[in-house]
Amino acid sequence: MFKKPTLMLKKPTLNPSLLDSYRPVSNLPFLSKILERAVLAQLSSFLHKHDLLDPFQSGFRKGHSTETSLLAMMDDLRAARAARRSSVLVLLDLSAAFDTVNHEILLTTLSDLGVTGTVLDWFTSYLYDRSFKVSWGGETSVLSRVTTGVPQGSVLGPLLFSIYTRSLGHIIQSHGFSYHSYADDTQLYLSFPPEDATIATKISACLSDISAWMSERHLQLNLSKTEILIFPGNNSPQQNLSIQIGSLLLTPTASAKSLGVWIDNKLSLNHHVAAISRSCRFTLYNIRKIRPFLSQQATQLLVQAMVISKLDYCNSLLAGTSAVTIKPLQMIQNMAARLIFNQPKYTHVTPLLTSLHWLPIAARIEFKSLMLAYRAVNGTAPSYINTLLPRYTPTRSLRSANERRLKIPSLSFHTWDNGGHNVTCMILRHSSFALNLPITETNISSKSHGKDRYKQDVCVCLSAVLPDIQ
Repeated sequence: MFKKPTLMLKKPTLNPSLLDSYRPVSNLPFLSKILERAVLAQLSSFLHKHDLLDPFQSGFRKGHSTETSLLAMMDDLRAARAARRSSVLVLLDLSAAFDTVNHEILLTTLSDLGVTGTVLDWFTSYLYDRSFKVSWGGETSVLSRVTTGVPQGSVLGPLLFSIYTRSLGHIIQSHGFSYHSYADDTQLYLSFPPEDATIATKISACLSDISAWMSERHLQLNLSKTEILIFPGNNSPQQNLSIQIGSLLLTPTASAKSLGVWIDNKLSLNHHVAAISRSCRFTLYNIRKIRPFLSQQATQLLVQAMVISKLDYCNSLLAGTSAVTIKPLQMIQNMAARLIFNQPKYTHVTPLLTSLHWLPIAARIEFKSLMLAYRAVNGTAPSYINTLLPRYTPTRSLRSANERRLKIPSLSFHTWDNGGHNVTCMILRHSSFALNLPITETNISSKSHGKDRYKQDVCVCLSAVLPDIQ
């Protein structure tokens, strides 16, 4: 009953005659989800207590997200650019990663982490004796046995995959690369002097070892879909690298999509803003056609779910960018507010935003950055974010020692070139607000109470300094 996934099309638009168009999805019954969640809580607690998870794996972990992963990566790339060092970013693509996990290797990995005895026997029973069926056009095939993979759609599947691939980071770091992962999406990057002529060889060697590691674990690295971006340092010429891996030649691209965000070789995020604007405009156009049949409340729910969520996704990456860069997003928000209240095109939008309790785009970015800095201060942010935001410790006894202040690094003029330094922008803004907001250690009784109070105070401060939006 718990071990019978259904093979379904990944997307309705895919060709049903191709096997690559399908994926097995486990539609778990309620009782199975409860059981898996109980196991997940205990296993996660054990792994966290003994620090056994990859610190740079952000997939399906509390306090981690695609945004924190991308923020740390972009911060490193921009810091290298400000230091006049070039960087290379490699976006790895895996084919059917969850479906090719070898059960024996996974169980051995669990055993090496200390999962033994009855617990290991339970996981053995969980993985083995699974079957699947194909459902298409109202017809269902006979059951066939599954010999590899972790169940997609299950509660435990993502964590088991993270455990299965935890040693990949050692392979990447052995070549001097840094990396961040989210489930089966991995971004590895390396900064180097612009005159370094051996960088192509280093990339080729690293990718070859990664491919060999994945082959040993029955994973398939799709090199034909792996993308490479080159970021030249400030005042450095653009480099054209060609990476030869076997018979395949990889060439750099001008932009690529990573975890839903378009990254260009200038780290400007202009391509990402343009893509979000196009998508939101199309959505608003379709909502406008049915607006006469919707109430104001229904329209607001629809707009917030389909438009505002896109504007807010990974918006902390835009911290420190110019007003010109985020202006298209502000125009989208203005259109959305006018659509909700069914107002003409040139209606003054500030009263509408106030009525909706919406902060303008610049303030939403500011608010997200401040909340991430707050989490870093309270120790609930990922470890790689905490290391970027060190606490301020005075050299002598001062009243500020009891305040939650962050250390402000020294900045050069070039730090603010091409979009700024994301985490540095957060630090400066958080520190300036910390001088005025009541967030000392003594007046916060709990993290949740402090966070809610901090949200209110930040919103009040931001609202006081917001420009009048037309």
